[in-house]
Amino acid sequence: MHHFHYVGQKLHCEDVALDAVAGLHGTPTYVYSARTIEDNYRRLISSLAGLDVQLCYAMKANSNLAILRLFSNLGSAFDLVSGGELRRVLAAGGATKRSVFAGVGKTEAEIKLALESGIYGFHVESEPELARINHVAGRLGVKAPVAIRINPDVDAKTHAKITTGKSENKFGIPLKAAAAAYEAAARFPHLAIRGVQMHIGSQLTSAAPFIEAVQKVVPFVEQLKQLYGIAYFSIGGGIGIVYQDALASGDAAWWNAKPEGERPLTPEAYGAALKPLLAPLGLRILLEPGRFMVGNAGVLLSRVEYLKRGQGRNFLVVDAAMNDLVRPAMYDAYHEIVPVVRDTGRPALKADVVGPICESGDCFAKDRTLQTLGEGELVAFMSAGAYGYTMASRYNTRPAAAEVLVSGSRFELVNARETFETMLAGEKIPAFLKS
Repeated sequence: MHHFHYVGQKLHCEDVALDAVAGLHGTPTYVYSARTIEDNYRRLISSLAGLDVQLCYAMKANSNLAILRLFSNLGSAFDLVSGGELRRVLAAGGATKRSVFAGVGKTEAEIKLALESGIYGFHVESEPELARINHVAGRLGVKAPVAIRINPDVDAKTHAKITTGKSENKFGIPLKAAAAAYEAAARFPHLAIRGVQMHIGSQLTSAAPFIEAVQKVVPFVEQLKQLYGIAYFSIGGGIGIVYQDALASGDAAWWNAKPEGERPLTPEAYGAALKPLLAPLGLRILLEPGRFMVGNAGVLLSRVEYLKRGQGRNFLVVDAAMNDLVRPAMYDAYHEIVPVVRDTGRPALKADVVGPICESGDCFAKDRTLQTLGEGELVAFMSAGAYGYTMASRYNTRPAAAEVLVSGSRFELVNARETFETMLAGEKIPAFLKS
Protein backbone atom coordinates (compact mmCIF):
# COMPACT_ATOMS: atom_id res chain seq x y z
CA MET A 1 0.00 0.00 0.00
CA HIS A 2 1.13 3.55 -0.66
CA HIS A 3 -0.19 7.10 -0.88
CA PHE A 4 0.32 8.00 -4.55
CA HIS A 5 -2.94 8.48 -6.44
CA TYR A 6 -4.70 10.66 -8.97
CA VAL A 7 -6.98 13.44 -7.82
CA GLY A 8 -8.87 14.36 -10.95
CA GLN A 9 -6.24 14.34 -13.67
CA LYS A 10 -3.21 15.10 -11.46
CA LEU A 11 -0.96 12.62 -9.70
CA HIS A 12 -0.64 13.35 -5.99
CA CYS A 13 1.66 12.23 -3.22
CA GLU A 14 -0.64 12.21 -0.21
CA ASP A 15 -2.38 15.62 -0.53
CA VAL A 16 0.27 17.29 -2.68
CA ALA A 17 0.01 17.60 -6.48
CA LEU A 18 3.30 16.44 -7.98
CA ASP A 19 3.26 19.01 -10.78
CA ALA A 20 3.44 21.65 -8.02
CA VAL A 21 6.55 19.97 -6.60
CA ALA A 22 8.19 19.90 -10.03
CA GLY A 23 7.21 23.51 -10.65
CA LEU A 24 8.92 24.63 -7.46
CA HIS A 25 11.95 22.34 -7.34
CA GLY A 26 12.48 21.26 -10.96
CA THR A 27 13.35 17.82 -12.26
CA PRO A 28 14.69 15.20 -11.86
CA THR A 29 13.40 15.14 -8.29
CA TYR A 30 12.72 12.29 -5.90
CA VAL A 31 9.52 12.64 -3.86
CA TYR A 32 8.87 10.54 -0.75
CA SER A 33 5.66 9.90 1.19
CA ALA A 34 6.05 10.02 4.97
CA ARG A 35 2.62 8.46 5.49
CA THR A 36 3.55 5.41 3.41
CA ILE A 37 6.71 4.85 5.45
CA GLU A 38 4.78 5.22 8.71
CA ASP A 39 2.15 2.73 7.54
CA ASN A 40 4.79 0.20 6.47
CA TYR A 41 6.61 0.47 9.78
CA ARG A 42 3.51 -0.01 11.90
CA ARG A 43 2.15 -2.90 9.80
CA LEU A 44 5.42 -4.82 9.98
CA ILE A 45 5.79 -4.34 13.74
CA SER A 46 2.15 -5.31 14.28
CA SER A 47 2.59 -8.49 12.23
CA LEU A 48 4.84 -9.90 14.96
CA ALA A 49 2.88 -8.56 17.92
CA GLY A 50 3.65 -10.45 21.11
CA LEU A 51 7.32 -10.94 20.26
CA ASP A 52 10.17 -8.74 21.46
CA VAL A 53 10.81 -7.07 18.07
CA GLN A 54 13.45 -4.49 17.21
CA LEU A 55 13.26 -3.07 13.70
CA CYS A 56 16.59 -1.94 12.26
CA TYR A 57 15.88 -0.10 9.01
CA ALA A 58 18.39 -1.14 6.30
CA MET A 59 19.40 2.37 5.40
CA LYS A 60 21.33 1.48 2.26
CA ALA A 61 17.90 1.57 0.57
CA ASN A 62 17.48 5.29 1.24
CA SER A 63 19.75 7.19 3.62
CA ASN A 64 18.42 10.75 3.33
CA LEU A 65 18.68 12.41 6.76
CA ALA A 66 15.00 13.34 6.80
CA ILE A 67 14.05 9.70 6.12
CA LEU A 68 16.37 8.55 8.90
CA ARG A 69 14.88 11.05 11.35
CA LEU A 70 11.39 9.88 10.40
CA PHE A 71 12.36 6.29 11.18
CA SER A 72 14.02 7.35 14.42
CA ASN A 73 10.87 9.20 15.47
CA LEU A 74 8.88 6.02 14.81
CA GLY A 75 11.16 4.09 17.18
CA SER A 76 13.33 2.37 14.59
CA ALA A 77 17.00 1.54 14.94
CA PHE A 78 19.24 1.03 11.90
CA ASP A 79 21.07 -1.64 9.95
CA LEU A 80 24.16 0.04 8.52
CA VAL A 81 27.01 -1.17 6.36
CA SER A 82 29.66 1.58 6.41
CA GLY A 83 31.23 4.25 8.56
CA GLY A 84 29.51 6.84 6.38
CA GLU A 85 26.11 5.34 7.12
CA LEU A 86 26.95 5.33 10.83
CA ARG A 87 27.79 9.03 10.62
CA ARG A 88 24.44 9.63 8.89
CA VAL A 89 22.63 7.92 11.77
CA LEU A 90 24.47 10.15 14.22
CA ALA A 91 23.70 13.26 12.17
CA ALA A 92 20.01 12.33 12.07
CA GLY A 93 19.89 11.79 15.83
CA GLY A 94 19.34 8.04 15.46
CA ALA A 95 19.88 5.39 18.13
CA THR A 96 23.26 3.76 17.52
CA LYS A 97 22.90 1.86 20.79
CA ARG A 98 20.09 -0.19 19.21
CA SER A 99 21.62 -0.37 15.72
CA VAL A 100 23.70 -3.08 14.04
CA PHE A 101 26.71 -2.92 11.73
CA ALA A 102 26.79 -5.41 8.83
CA GLY A 103 28.99 -5.80 5.75
CA VAL A 104 31.86 -8.02 4.65
CA GLY A 105 34.65 -5.42 4.64
CA LYS A 106 34.59 -3.42 7.88
CA THR A 107 37.77 -1.38 8.30
CA GLU A 108 39.54 -0.78 11.60
CA ALA A 109 38.49 2.87 11.49
CA GLU A 110 34.83 1.89 10.98
CA ILE A 111 34.96 -0.65 13.82
CA LYS A 112 36.51 1.96 16.12
CA LEU A 113 33.81 4.51 15.27
CA ALA A 114 31.06 1.95 15.85
CA LEU A 115 32.47 0.93 19.23
CA GLU A 116 32.83 4.56 20.30
CA SER A 117 29.22 5.13 19.22
CA GLY A 118 27.97 2.23 21.35
CA ILE A 119 26.80 -0.03 18.53
CA TYR A 120 24.34 -2.74 19.62
CA GLY A 121 26.03 -5.45 17.61
CA PHE A 122 28.49 -6.23 14.81
CA HIS A 123 27.11 -8.73 12.32
CA VAL A 124 30.30 -10.61 11.58
CA GLU A 125 30.81 -12.10 8.11
CA SER A 126 34.08 -14.07 8.51
CA GLU A 127 36.58 -15.48 10.98
CA PRO A 128 39.24 -12.85 10.13
CA GLU A 129 36.70 -10.16 10.96
CA LEU A 130 36.32 -11.61 14.46
CA ALA A 131 40.06 -11.17 15.00
CA ARG A 132 39.99 -7.59 13.70
CA ILE A 133 37.08 -6.55 15.89
CA ASN A 134 38.77 -8.16 18.91
CA HIS A 135 41.99 -6.27 18.12
CA VAL A 136 40.28 -2.87 17.87
CA ALA A 137 38.16 -3.49 20.96
CA GLY A 138 41.30 -4.45 22.88
CA ARG A 139 42.98 -1.17 21.95
CA LEU A 140 39.94 0.69 23.26
CA GLY A 141 39.71 -1.42 26.41
CA VAL A 142 36.13 -2.57 25.71
CA LYS A 143 34.26 -5.70 24.74
CA ALA A 144 32.67 -5.66 21.29
CA PRO A 145 29.17 -7.16 20.93
CA VAL A 146 29.07 -9.62 18.02
CA ALA A 147 26.61 -11.83 16.19
CA ILE A 148 27.85 -14.10 13.42
CA ARG A 149 25.96 -14.04 10.15
CA ILE A 150 24.87 -17.52 9.16
CA ASN A 151 24.59 -18.40 5.50
CA PRO A 152 21.82 -21.02 5.43
CA ASP A 153 22.29 -21.92 1.74
CA VAL A 154 18.67 -21.15 0.85
CA ASP A 155 17.68 -20.11 -2.65
CA ALA A 156 15.60 -16.95 -2.28
CA LYS A 157 14.56 -17.21 -5.94
CA THR A 158 15.27 -13.56 -6.56
CA HIS A 159 17.60 -11.66 -8.92
CA ALA A 160 21.13 -13.12 -8.96
CA LYS A 161 22.66 -9.77 -7.98
CA ILE A 162 20.56 -9.40 -4.82
CA THR A 163 20.53 -12.94 -3.46
CA THR A 164 22.73 -13.33 -0.36
CA GLY A 165 21.87 -16.65 1.29
CA LYS A 166 23.41 -19.18 -1.10
CA SER A 167 26.73 -20.91 -0.49
CA GLU A 168 28.32 -19.18 -3.50
CA ASN A 169 27.52 -15.69 -2.15
CA LYS A 170 30.16 -13.67 -0.32
CA PHE A 171 28.03 -13.17 2.77
CA GLY A 172 28.19 -14.94 6.09
CA ILE A 173 29.58 -18.22 7.36
CA PRO A 174 28.09 -21.56 6.22
CA LEU A 175 25.76 -23.11 8.76
CA LYS A 176 27.94 -26.23 9.00
CA ALA A 177 30.96 -24.08 9.98
CA ALA A 178 29.11 -21.72 12.31
CA ALA A 179 29.61 -23.71 15.53
CA ALA A 180 33.38 -23.55 15.11
CA ALA A 181 33.17 -19.82 14.39
CA TYR A 182 31.26 -19.23 17.62
CA GLU A 183 33.79 -21.33 19.54
CA ALA A 184 36.53 -19.12 18.11
CA ALA A 185 34.60 -15.98 19.03
CA ALA A 186 34.22 -17.20 22.61
CA ARG A 187 38.00 -17.49 22.95
CA PHE A 188 38.65 -13.84 22.04
CA PRO A 189 38.96 -11.79 25.25
CA HIS A 190 37.48 -8.61 23.82
CA LEU A 191 34.36 -10.03 22.18
CA ALA A 192 30.94 -10.50 23.75
CA ILE A 193 28.64 -12.92 21.93
CA ARG A 194 25.28 -11.16 21.73
CA GLY A 195 23.28 -12.87 19.00
CA VAL A 196 23.06 -14.58 15.62
CA GLN A 197 22.05 -13.20 12.24
CA MET A 198 20.94 -14.30 8.80
CA HIS A 199 19.67 -12.58 5.64
CA ILE A 200 18.91 -14.51 2.45
CA GLY A 201 18.25 -11.79 -0.11
CA SER A 202 16.04 -8.98 -1.30
CA GLN A 203 12.74 -8.60 -3.18
CA LEU A 204 11.29 -11.90 -1.98
CA THR A 205 7.66 -12.26 -3.00
CA SER A 206 6.83 -15.44 -1.10
CA ALA A 207 7.07 -16.43 2.55
CA ALA A 208 8.45 -19.87 1.62
CA PRO A 209 12.18 -18.93 1.50
CA PHE A 210 11.89 -17.14 4.86
CA ILE A 211 10.23 -20.20 6.39
CA GLU A 212 12.87 -22.54 4.97
CA ALA A 213 15.75 -20.41 6.23
CA VAL A 214 14.33 -19.93 9.72
CA GLN A 215 13.55 -23.62 10.07
CA LYS A 216 17.12 -24.51 9.06
CA VAL A 217 18.70 -22.07 11.51
CA VAL A 218 16.40 -22.33 14.57
CA PRO A 219 17.98 -25.53 16.00
CA PHE A 220 21.37 -23.86 15.90
CA VAL A 221 19.94 -20.70 17.50
CA GLU A 222 18.61 -22.83 20.36
CA GLN A 223 22.10 -24.30 20.86
CA LEU A 224 23.65 -20.83 20.92
CA LYS A 225 21.16 -19.71 23.55
CA GLN A 226 22.15 -22.63 25.78
CA LEU A 227 25.91 -22.28 25.20
CA TYR A 228 26.39 -18.52 25.15
CA GLY A 229 23.18 -16.97 26.43
CA ILE A 230 22.57 -15.00 23.23
CA ALA A 231 20.01 -12.21 23.46
CA TYR A 232 18.75 -11.91 19.88
CA PHE A 233 18.12 -13.59 16.55
CA SER A 234 18.20 -11.31 13.52
CA ILE A 235 16.23 -12.71 10.59
CA GLY A 236 17.27 -9.95 8.19
CA GLY A 237 14.97 -8.29 5.69
CA GLY A 238 13.99 -9.01 2.12
CA ILE A 239 10.21 -8.56 1.83
CA GLY A 240 9.51 -7.57 -1.77
CA ILE A 241 7.44 -4.68 -3.09
CA VAL A 242 5.15 -4.17 -6.08
CA TYR A 243 6.80 -2.87 -9.25
CA GLN A 244 4.27 -4.07 -11.82
CA ASP A 245 0.96 -2.14 -11.47
CA ALA A 246 2.63 -0.14 -8.72
CA LEU A 247 0.23 2.78 -8.95
CA ALA A 248 -2.85 0.55 -8.73
CA SER A 249 -1.39 -1.30 -5.73
CA GLY A 250 -2.00 1.75 -3.57
CA ASP A 251 -5.70 0.88 -3.62
CA ALA A 252 -6.87 -1.81 -1.17
CA ALA A 253 -9.36 -3.03 -3.77
CA TRP A 254 -6.46 -3.98 -6.04
CA TRP A 255 -4.99 -6.23 -3.37
CA ASN A 256 -8.34 -7.82 -2.55
CA ALA A 257 -9.08 -8.49 -6.23
CA LYS A 258 -5.91 -10.53 -6.68
CA PRO A 259 -6.29 -14.32 -6.54
CA GLU A 260 -4.73 -15.80 -3.39
CA GLY A 261 -1.73 -17.22 -5.24
CA GLU A 262 -0.97 -13.93 -7.01
CA ARG A 263 -1.10 -11.56 -4.06
CA PRO A 264 2.18 -9.84 -3.15
CA LEU A 265 3.68 -10.84 0.18
CA THR A 266 2.15 -8.65 2.88
CA PRO A 267 3.55 -7.92 6.34
CA GLU A 268 0.57 -9.76 7.78
CA ALA A 269 1.28 -12.93 5.78
CA TYR A 270 4.99 -12.66 6.62
CA GLY A 271 4.27 -12.36 10.33
CA ALA A 272 1.71 -15.15 10.33
CA ALA A 273 4.22 -17.50 8.69
CA LEU A 274 7.20 -16.73 10.94
CA LYS A 275 5.71 -15.92 14.33
CA PRO A 276 5.02 -19.57 15.27
CA LEU A 277 8.64 -20.47 14.46
CA LEU A 278 10.15 -17.56 16.39
CA ALA A 279 7.97 -17.32 19.50
CA PRO A 280 9.32 -20.49 21.23
CA LEU A 281 12.88 -19.12 21.14
CA GLY A 282 12.19 -16.47 23.78
CA LEU A 283 14.70 -14.13 22.13
CA ARG A 284 14.58 -10.60 20.84
CA ILE A 285 13.88 -10.72 17.10
CA LEU A 286 15.65 -8.19 14.89
CA LEU A 287 14.18 -7.25 11.51
CA GLU A 288 16.26 -5.45 8.89
CA PRO A 289 13.88 -4.34 6.12
CA GLY A 290 14.95 -1.70 3.61
CA ARG A 291 13.19 -1.86 0.24
CA PHE A 292 9.85 -2.80 1.82
CA MET A 293 9.89 0.29 4.03
CA VAL A 294 10.66 2.91 1.37
CA GLY A 295 10.43 1.41 -2.14
CA ASN A 296 6.79 2.19 -2.85
CA ALA A 297 7.08 5.35 -0.74
CA GLY A 298 8.99 7.23 -3.45
CA VAL A 299 8.78 8.34 -7.07
CA LEU A 300 11.22 10.02 -9.40
CA LEU A 301 9.77 13.00 -11.25
CA SER A 302 11.15 13.69 -14.71
CA ARG A 303 10.36 16.02 -17.60
CA VAL A 304 10.07 15.08 -21.26
CA GLU A 305 12.73 16.69 -23.43
CA TYR A 306 11.81 15.20 -26.81
CA LEU A 307 9.52 12.74 -28.48
CA LYS A 308 11.75 11.32 -31.19
CA ARG A 309 9.79 9.37 -33.79
CA GLY A 310 11.84 6.84 -35.75
CA GLN A 311 11.33 4.05 -38.23
CA GLY A 312 9.49 1.36 -36.33
CA ARG A 313 10.50 2.74 -32.92
CA ASN A 314 9.75 5.87 -30.94
CA PHE A 315 11.94 7.33 -28.22
CA LEU A 316 10.62 9.39 -25.34
CA VAL A 317 13.69 11.28 -24.10
CA VAL A 318 13.38 12.48 -20.50
CA ASP A 319 15.69 14.56 -18.31
CA ALA A 320 16.26 11.77 -15.77
CA ALA A 321 18.98 9.27 -16.62
CA MET A 322 20.71 6.11 -15.48
CA ASN A 323 22.88 8.19 -13.15
CA ASP A 324 19.68 9.17 -11.28
CA LEU A 325 17.99 5.74 -11.30
CA VAL A 326 20.37 2.94 -12.25
CA ARG A 327 18.16 -0.06 -11.47
CA PRO A 328 16.81 -0.57 -15.02
CA ALA A 329 20.33 -0.45 -16.50
CA MET A 330 21.94 -2.51 -13.73
CA TYR A 331 19.28 -5.12 -12.99
CA ASP A 332 16.97 -4.88 -16.03
CA ALA A 333 14.49 -3.74 -13.41
CA TYR A 334 10.92 -2.72 -14.21
CA HIS A 335 9.54 0.64 -13.01
CA GLU A 336 6.05 1.72 -13.90
CA ILE A 337 6.08 5.09 -15.68
CA VAL A 338 2.96 7.25 -15.46
CA PRO A 339 2.02 10.77 -16.57
CA VAL A 340 1.86 13.36 -13.79
CA VAL A 341 -1.10 14.94 -15.61
CA ARG A 342 -3.14 12.28 -17.36
CA ASP A 343 -5.42 12.73 -20.34
CA THR A 344 -7.41 9.62 -21.20
CA GLY A 345 -8.53 11.24 -24.45
CA ARG A 346 -5.04 11.12 -25.95
CA PRO A 347 -3.93 8.32 -28.25
CA ALA A 348 -1.58 5.69 -26.87
CA LEU A 349 2.14 5.92 -27.58
CA LYS A 350 4.53 2.97 -27.67
CA ALA A 351 8.09 4.12 -27.10
CA ASP A 352 11.43 3.40 -25.49
CA VAL A 353 11.75 5.70 -22.48
CA VAL A 354 15.36 6.85 -22.41
CA GLY A 355 17.61 9.35 -20.71
CA PRO A 356 20.15 11.80 -22.15
CA ILE A 357 23.33 9.94 -21.14
CA CYS A 358 25.63 8.89 -23.95
CA GLU A 359 25.08 5.15 -23.42
CA SER A 360 22.63 2.78 -25.08
CA GLY A 361 22.12 1.33 -21.62
CA ASP A 362 20.54 4.59 -20.49
CA CYS A 363 17.08 3.16 -21.07
CA PHE A 364 14.29 2.93 -18.50
CA ALA A 365 11.83 0.91 -20.60
CA LYS A 366 11.51 -0.60 -24.06
CA ASP A 367 8.30 -0.60 -26.08
CA ARG A 368 6.39 0.84 -23.13
CA THR A 369 2.83 1.97 -23.85
CA LEU A 370 2.00 5.39 -22.42
CA GLN A 371 -0.34 8.21 -23.28
CA THR A 372 1.18 10.42 -25.96
CA LEU A 373 3.47 12.93 -24.25
CA GLY A 374 5.40 15.92 -25.53
CA GLU A 375 8.15 18.33 -24.60
CA GLY A 376 7.85 19.80 -21.12
CA GLU A 377 5.32 17.30 -19.77
CA LEU A 378 6.01 15.36 -16.61
CA VAL A 379 6.26 11.65 -15.85
CA ALA A 380 6.75 9.79 -12.59
CA PHE A 381 8.83 6.63 -12.18
CA MET A 382 6.98 4.62 -9.54
CA SER A 383 8.52 2.48 -6.78
CA ALA A 384 11.70 4.57 -6.80
CA GLY A 385 12.07 5.19 -3.07
CA ALA A 386 14.61 2.39 -2.59
CA TYR A 387 18.00 2.12 -4.31
CA GLY A 388 17.32 5.26 -6.33
CA TYR A 389 19.16 8.25 -4.94
CA THR A 390 21.50 6.06 -2.86
CA MET A 391 22.87 4.38 -5.99
CA ALA A 392 23.07 7.56 -8.05
CA SER A 393 26.29 8.77 -9.71
CA ARG A 394 27.64 11.85 -11.45
CA TYR A 395 28.19 10.11 -14.78
CA ASN A 396 28.36 12.61 -17.69
CA THR A 397 28.92 15.29 -15.01
CA ARG A 398 25.25 15.30 -14.16
CA PRO A 399 24.36 16.76 -10.74
CA ALA A 400 22.54 14.65 -8.18
CA ALA A 401 18.77 15.06 -8.18
CA ALA A 402 16.80 16.96 -5.55
CA GLU A 403 14.81 15.15 -2.85
CA VAL A 404 11.47 16.21 -1.35
CA LEU A 405 9.52 14.77 1.60
CA VAL A 406 5.72 15.01 1.73
CA SER A 407 3.57 14.76 4.84
CA GLY A 408 -0.12 15.33 4.29
CA SER A 409 -0.50 18.68 2.53
CA ARG A 410 3.03 19.81 3.41
CA PHE A 411 6.18 19.21 1.41
CA GLU A 412 9.73 20.34 1.89
CA LEU A 413 13.01 20.12 0.02
CA VAL A 414 15.18 17.76 2.09
CA ASN A 415 18.16 17.65 -0.27
CA ALA A 416 18.90 20.46 -2.68
CA ARG A 417 19.88 19.70 -6.24
CA GLU A 418 23.65 19.46 -6.55
CA THR A 419 25.43 22.34 -8.24
CA PHE A 420 28.30 22.24 -10.69
CA GLU A 421 30.44 24.14 -8.19
CA THR A 422 29.82 21.47 -5.54
CA MET A 423 30.77 18.72 -7.96
CA LEU A 424 34.14 20.35 -8.67
CA ALA A 425 34.85 21.48 -5.11
CA GLY A 426 37.25 18.61 -4.33
CA GLU A 427 39.11 18.64 -7.63
CA LYS A 428 42.13 20.67 -8.66
CA ILE A 429 44.57 21.01 -11.51
CA PRO A 430 48.09 20.13 -10.25
CA ALA A 431 50.81 22.74 -10.44
CA PHE A 432 52.88 20.72 -12.93
CA LEU A 433 50.10 21.04 -15.48
CA LYS A 434 49.73 24.80 -15.14
CA SER A 435 53.07 25.81 -16.66
